[in-house]
Parts: sequence; structure tokens; C-alpha cells
Amino acid sequence: MQQNYCILVRVDDDQLDNVFKALGDPIRRRILDRLAKRQGQSLFEICASSFAEDGRSLSRQTISQHLDMLERAGLVRTHWNGRTKMHTFDNAPLRKAAAAWLNKHLKKGSAR
Repeated sequence: MQQNYCILVRVDDDQLDNVFKALGDPIRRRILDRLAKRQGQSLFEICASSFAEDGRSLSRQTISQHLDMLERAGLVRTHWNGRTKMHTFDNAPLRKAAAAWLNKHLKKGSAR
């Protein structure tokens, strides 16, 4: 029983690590900002909005790698619309990670 508890905590730590690692890159944060403004964008749309808003072009491969990282962290969900893969921001893992981290470190009586 104790061993299962440790494993569950480790999984939570891995999820925290994945979320915060994904948020650690400014390009990935901008991708999430764009998806939060308008859900369900294709890779092409994300690349085009990146160029339009930032004034610099990132390759489809670069954006795709960032989207893969965000998907592994659970922050981006995908579905297919015909032959086009659509990307949607899911803030549930972000809320969970932030709450877990803050609850751990901002407990009553632990302020210095």
C-alpha cells in the first residue's frame, strides 16, 4: 500500500515537471496564448499567426516539436478534422499543477 502511494506521488511529480518544463519556453507560452484566444487551430494557422504577431517565421518542424511537448504535458489536445490535425489548449493540467505547487508551498503557518 505504501509503495503504491509513492508511485502515485511520483506520477504527480512527473506531471508537474512536464507542465512546468513546457511552460519554461517562451515560444510554447506564446503558442498557448494563441490557442487560448482561438481554439482548434491547425499547424499552418499556428505558424501563420506566429509570423503575423511576432514578425518572425518559425519552421513547421519547430512549431510541431513545441506542440508535441505541449501535448505530452497535457496542455494541448488534438483531434482530426478531415486530414487536418487541430490543436486545442486544455488548461486543466495547468490549473492542477499550479494548485498542487501553491498548496504545497503556501500552507497556512509556513509564511516567513
